[in-house]
Amino acid sequence: MIGRLSGTIIHKQPPELLLDVNGVGYEISAPMSTFYELPAEGQQVKILIHTHVREDTLQLFGFATTLERRFFKALIKISGVGAKMALAILSGITAETFARYVQQDDSKALTKLPGVGAKTAQRLIIEMKDKLEKEVFNGMVQLPAGSLSASDLQNMEQQQESPVEDAVNALMALGYKPPEASKMVSAIAGQGETVEQLIRLALQSKVK
Repeated sequence: MIGRLSGTIIHKQPPELLLDVNGVGYEISAPMSTFYELPAEGQQVKILIHTHVREDTLQLFGFATTLERRFFKALIKISGVGAKMALAILSGITAETFARYVQQDDSKALTKLPGVGAKTAQRLIIEMKDKLEKEVFNGMVQLPAGSLSASDLQNMEQQQESPVEDAVNALMALGYKPPEASKMVSAIAGQGETVEQLIRLALQSKVK
């Protein structure tokens, strides 16, 4: 199984990126929390990998931190939570925020995430309570959510002609329906310039 890759970012369009590793291009799906940390296309990056194997598919999911990867692996063990939903959850809230919702039995907050209905939210709260400490945090220092630094923003500059359209497409890929994705981006129009900034603002406004 692949556990980590180090190479050059050839292309990135949330939630997908193409990584060149010694001449081999790896297609990787990643949550927005990881995309916020990626350098620009053409730059080198090291990324943690979860190899997701099913009967007829093999997918690679990339993460900036060990905490994110553990969170993802714990989520996909929950009945009814697939890799796509887990990716959307990580894109919408941090592991720390998710843990707070679980501890407070706040299923309503979880239903604001794409694809998470009332029953799934309740299942997440019940089944993740033990997993959070044992499988996700496991004594690790909790990483701060933080805000992007000026250098982070500079690294994430994009060359796409339409960041707004790309942001809408990315939200749709995460599970939001087209009208909802368009509404989310329209609500924060003018507040961000890059695709990552627009997606981050849209997701933050959704889960408040």
